[in-house]
Amino acid sequence: MPAYSEDVRQRLLGTPEQDATRLVREPPHGWRTVVIEDYDPAWADRFDAVAAVLRDALGASVLGLEHVGSTSVPGLAAKAIVDVDLVIAGTEDESRYVPALEKLGYILVLREPWWHGHRMLVDADEDVHLHVWPQGSPEVIRHQLFRDWLRTHPEDRELYASTKQRLAREASADDYGMAKSDVIDAIFARIFAAADTAG
Repeated sequence: MPAYSEDVRQRLLGTPEQDATRLVREPPHGWRTVVIEDYDPAWADRFDAVAAVLRDALGASVLGLEHVGSTSVPGLAAKAIVDVDLVIAGTEDESRYVPALEKLGYILVLREPWWHGHRMLVDADEDVHLHVWPQGSPEVIRHQLFRDWLRTHPEDRELYASTKQRLAREASADDYGMAKSDVIDAIFARIFAAADTAG
């Protein structure tokens, strides 16, 4: 039996029609360019500070809080943006969590109900991307698998870093995210193969 279910193994993509409606407001200024920086240990400290404020503001509503994305991998070059996965009971009723996050200075930018109920908010400085997921979202598992693999597999960490650096030079800011798909899919294939072999 495979170690992970099919919904964890599959990368879910929105249709062009869905993607056209996901923006709640104008995209942040920082999305207009892609700048890859050397790893900065201060990114982990930034996450710790953000997590403490979120836990204080949301209390028992927080079912999970993880530093994910490239800034969560020591030694990995990245955009200087701290990605945070916040898990709550459900994301559909935004009145239960968005006002509390807005009081902290976060702005709702993306609403993607087709992508496991995903919502994304950014802070005023645009250096934190807060991803809000409902409990049980397979994407949360995917993020942690990818992070933990890169932390322990330097060859793939270097492959991912060099791919991002190349795409930052060659791809437009709009295309950068999707342009990483091939290398991300290849790394996930190794993650799942290793998990299946381990039983």
